[in-house]
Amino acid sequence: MNKINFKSDSAQRYYNEYINRVEKSISALSAADRNEMMMEINSHIFEGISRETGINELENLVEVTRRLGLPEEFLKPLVARKKLDQAVKSFNPKHVFQAIALNLKNSALYTVFALLYLFLLTFVGLVLSKIFFPTHTGLFIGNGSFRALGYVSETNGLTEVLGYWFIPISIIAAFLFYALITVLLKVSRKT
Repeated sequence: MNKINFKSDSAQRYYNEYINRVEKSISALSAADRNEMMMEINSHIFEGISRETGINELENLVEVTRRLGLPEEFLKPLVARKKLDQAVKSFNPKHVFQAIALNLKNSALYTVFALLYLFLLTFVGLVLSKIFFPTHTGLFIGNGSFRALGYVSETNGLTEVLGYWFIPISIIAAFLFYALITVLLKVSRKT
């Protein structure tokens, strides 16, 4: 990769520092992937400063890199994805563990979202089930204690206690899961 040369010493120092941060952020990748990413980022910077109409080189460069973002942040998911691809292709345990480590945060987050969506869809499904199978869907008690929540095929000895109040309660539960998912998505994008 050919580094960009600037007329201004301050712009050159800023650029070199930014590129060094990029190199550190992608150091876990193979040489070919590192080279490809470095060329992409360098090209993006070059095109960006060519379009900028700021007063000086440093101002233009700062604006371009501000739009790109902090390398430690915007490159993390790209590096994780590349490591995952490398692990799948090579079956090398080192690459597999690196990919798992890099993707651990995303994996946990996606698991939480998957569970929340599952609960959301479950409550929506229970509303439909209560409409079409009212005697088999609800909150069931048997022998004075909780036995089931949802659809039950065999209701002998069980009493459904909510009746049609089960529908609005399920709708409220679905809405609460939807709201929780929305809040968590906003929070996760900020971190």
